[in-house]
Amino acid sequence: MLGRELRLLWRACSLRLIALCLAFFLCTHFFTELRRKSWPHAELVVKGQAREPGLSVEEHSRRTEEVPSKRQVIYVRRNNRGGSSGRRGGDSSLHKRDALKPVRWHIDLQPWAGPSHSLSEEATRFLHYITKSQIVCSQLVTNGLTKESVENGKPWTVCLDDRFSLAHQIRNQQCRMYSLGLGDDDSLFEVNMASGGCEVHRFDPSIGSAHIHEGERLWHHRLSVDWRDPNPAIAAHRLHSNTKKLSTILNEFGHWKIDILKADMESAEWKILENLVLEGIVEQIGQLVVEIHLHWPGFEVSGNDSTVVRYWYSLLKELERKDFRLFYTYKDLSKPQLFLKKEAFNASSCYILSWVNTRW
Repeated sequence: MLGRELRLLWRACSLRLIALCLAFFLCTHFFTELRRKSWPHAELVVKGQAREPGLSVEEHSRRTEEVPSKRQVIYVRRNNRGGSSGRRGGDSSLHKRDALKPVRWHIDLQPWAGPSHSLSEEATRFLHYITKSQIVCSQLVTNGLTKESVENGKPWTVCLDDRFSLAHQIRNQQCRMYSLGLGDDDSLFEVNMASGGCEVHRFDPSIGSAHIHEGERLWHHRLSVDWRDPNPAIAAHRLHSNTKKLSTILNEFGHWKIDILKADMESAEWKILENLVLEGIVEQIGQLVVEIHLHWPGFEVSGNDSTVVRYWYSLLKELERKDFRLFYTYKDLSKPQLFLKKEAFNASSCYILSWVNTRW
């Protein structure tokens, strides 16, 4: 009799203990869910990420907010270790772009030059900007590293001051140059740079073969650089497969830096330059030597004349924000003296501008 009562008492205590444990578990789960749903989204991002030494809480929070969501589109470049023929060292010293950096879809337009938004105001500001050097270079070299004189050639000019990396790269045989053109027969600059020790890649869609190796350091590629890649939805026989963005070419060649980028793109330079800024490729360039054309807005540049010039100016100011400084400017008097189809402002339709990335 006593044993039966003990068994009943033990069973009752066990049931009560189980009931208490179940109630405790349900309360804990409910409380946890309530707290999780009340947390802000930023704390969910921060959770599990250690704060870097030396970073303030505000800086750590700002960086974590830049982490893209699963639905955000980002550009990813593969690191092609195979590369192209003639690849040299020197890329490992360059800081690669942050893969988490937000993608930009348009440049930041500068404020209007004046209250009336007139062409005169915009043209005056723009022309003053492109005709005044921002930095002095004491070692200007025109049309290559050789002493061969050129009477009628265009003055493609680079800066070899020791405070910038190009001179050191040339001495170490690690200089790389890209030349973008559209059927231009003038290749003296490229030949001279290759003879002086630079690895030169010249892109021209008009050459007969896909790749031509000339001399020891000069390559010709049947490629045209555009501001977009071909649309993969279009049938293959309608694609211009020899037209690619510069970022795509860099990926395929396995190159992470360009010491000199020369561009003579016959009015395509504005959209190509915009693409380089938006994708961050311009940060991988040491010196930029570009012929700009002002006789019309350029490919796919729209708007009235004032808006176009404001866009040109804003695009060049983007270079300045990336620490590029104009060190050489040349007004081509042999070309029509037109500015947006007008004989005005004492302007030429063509200028050659040279910038140096002061962070190199």
